[in-house]
Amino acid sequence: MQTSADYRIVKLANGTHSVHSLAHRETFHPVIGPVAEAEALYVKQLRLPEWMANHTGEFVIWDVGLGAAANVLTVLRATRDASCPLRIVSFDHTLAPLQFALENAASLGYFTDYEAAVQRLIADHNTSFADGNRRVNWELHLGDFPSLLTHRLTDSPTQPPPAPHAILFDAFSPAKNPAMWTQPLFANLFRFLDPARPCALPTYSRSTLLRVSLLLAGFYVGAGHATGEKEETTIAANTLDLISEPLDKKWLQRANNSTSAEPMWEPVYRQAPLTSETREKLRQHPQFQA
Repeated sequence: MQTSADYRIVKLANGTHSVHSLAHRETFHPVIGPVAEAEALYVKQLRLPEWMANHTGEFVIWDVGLGAAANVLTVLRATRDASCPLRIVSFDHTLAPLQFALENAASLGYFTDYEAAVQRLIADHNTSFADGNRRVNWELHLGDFPSLLTHRLTDSPTQPPPAPHAILFDAFSPAKNPAMWTQPLFANLFRFLDPARPCALPTYSRSTLLRVSLLLAGFYVGAGHATGEKEETTIAANTLDLISEPLDKKWLQRANNSTSAEPMWEPVYRQAPLTSETREKLRQHPQFQA
């Protein structure tokens, strides 16, 4: 088990390895491992190989929570046969887990063929390379993601990144990193989407307060694919066509009765039932009007 001051490599129950953050006391992809979770949550659920194979023009992925890069590298490997250009826009507040993971690439196993690209991303925060029959442009925005959404991406003299087709949302849990799960964050994120460009956002959490936050932000929301011991995750999108199992009125009733459904409006973790105002806004959401 290899360790630094902030991270260590841990062996999971199924024999695969992952990165553990000592500061957050959380393991990245802790149950089935980095590659299997990325495949289930993003690649298979979004049918990314088929989506990209049938796509014309540049396909854009926002990678929110670069971490140790398992999500991006798994997506790259799974979609290598696609010919459309791919732009990946990664966000994180630190490169430390990625640098540690790259130093332990042999144990983790998912860096093969992409070590040089990752090294350039770390050094320059931008890299471009041929990957199969396509061109990949991979850029990194380093900093506090909520602040990036509200200030730097809009106030920067350079153009903001293009609107995404898919968002890989993989922040630490709400209890450990509440600033990444507030309703204002998802509302700001929704504003960056192009209404004419269908976009889907899967994430590992199935919490009611997350789903309410996404709905109030403007997303349609559904039950996502299982990953490991999680029977259900969450998928959100700006069009109902990308949701195979939309939340229904039975879910809405359960949310009304939940003691942990009101969104976090501030970056402080807490649990609370829906307010009457939030309950009414949910009732009026187009997803529940049929």
